[in-house]
Amino acid sequence: MLEFFKQLSLIKRIVIGIIVGGILGVFLPQWSFIAILGSLFVGALKGIAPLLVFVLIMSSVSKHQAETQTFIKPIISLYLFTTLLAATVAVLASYIFPLTISLQEVSGSQEAPKALIDVLTTILNNIVQNPLQAMIDGNYLGVLFWSALIGFALRTRKNSVKEVIDEFSQAITGVVQLVIAMAPFGIAGLVFDSVASTGLSGLAQYGRLLLLLVGTMLVVDLIIYPLVAFVIIRQNPYPLVWFCLKESAIPAFFTRSSAANIPINMMLAKRLGLTKESYSISLPLGATINMGGAAITISIMTLATVHTLGIAVPFSLTLMLCVLSALAACGASGIAGGSLLLIPLACSLFGISNDIAMQVVGVGFIIGVVQDSVETAVNSSNDLFFTAIGEFSDLRKRGEKINLKERLAEK
Repeated sequence: MLEFFKQLSLIKRIVIGIIVGGILGVFLPQWSFIAILGSLFVGALKGIAPLLVFVLIMSSVSKHQAETQTFIKPIISLYLFTTLLAATVAVLASYIFPLTISLQEVSGSQEAPKALIDVLTTILNNIVQNPLQAMIDGNYLGVLFWSALIGFALRTRKNSVKEVIDEFSQAITGVVQLVIAMAPFGIAGLVFDSVASTGLSGLAQYGRLLLLLVGTMLVVDLIIYPLVAFVIIRQNPYPLVWFCLKESAIPAFFTRSSAANIPINMMLAKRLGLTKESYSISLPLGATINMGGAAITISIMTLATVHTLGIAVPFSLTLMLCVLSALAACGASGIAGGSLLLIPLACSLFGISNDIAMQVVGVGFIIGVVQDSVETAVNSSNDLFFTAIGEFSDLRKRGEKINLKERLAEK
């Protein structure tokens, strides 16, 4: 049995972990120790990911030659454009299917940004945070900034120094691969914890809202994003879409953390044969600014509140909501529920008080068992998707031919 399990691909092992975790959660919910496997797995990924990103970027930048191809600009442009596009689709969906929600009292108090300037200030402060503290906090903007600076400084050092750094980055990569190999057990623990503690009964009264959120994310992920990719690379993008969904979205769905999924995306980018100098920067950056799923959540939850309160919204204000949701989503942290605390920021655009907005945040946490999982899967899998599309589009402009089917068939 063990040998058979070892011969299976990682994704098949994960599927087995999902089934086993679900069965144990239904029939043996008292076995709470199983949930520890999930918390250990996510904790290990979150712990090693900042160090992995730091050493990979530092190594890549220090060895970078002027003639080496990188594709960062088109990738970042795709991140920003598609996040805005996702917010626009969410606003349209909210007008086609207007929903109201039952707002209840939310116990406790949570801080939320009051204005866009607060979000921008936080982002800028995160960039210059102490590099050690940035790795401890999982602040990838700070990790990117300092690792790139140190990498540039190392470009003038001896090759022997660069080789040591490269060897160290390879060692950290090996540790990450070991952690990822434990994914089936970790995900079994995560599924067990979800089924045993919450199930789906708590979602019943918010089913329509959840359906609109998840449905919009699926439309964006399966129709809008592939359409954008087709326009850019002039090829059928769905082989790559299915690859990203199967290999990246499933782990992200259960970890509910874009940051925790960075090592997995790094491994997949290498399998796709992408340029290390590009994906070592674009993937951790995507976990911070490529937040289409978060933009959808912010827009739909805000407009559901608007409809509940009966506020008349002019078209010009909805356009502002699209832009604001996209910008706010870029400031969402790459952790479970990271987008929910930015809902009050969008609500303030319509003059909705923070007390009411925080009640909406409470609703978000109730449906977050499914909503946040799907949101993270959309966000993180498309970090990989747009990193690949950005590189392929740049290669196409330079006259190089990319055949997606052949490239994926080799993997």
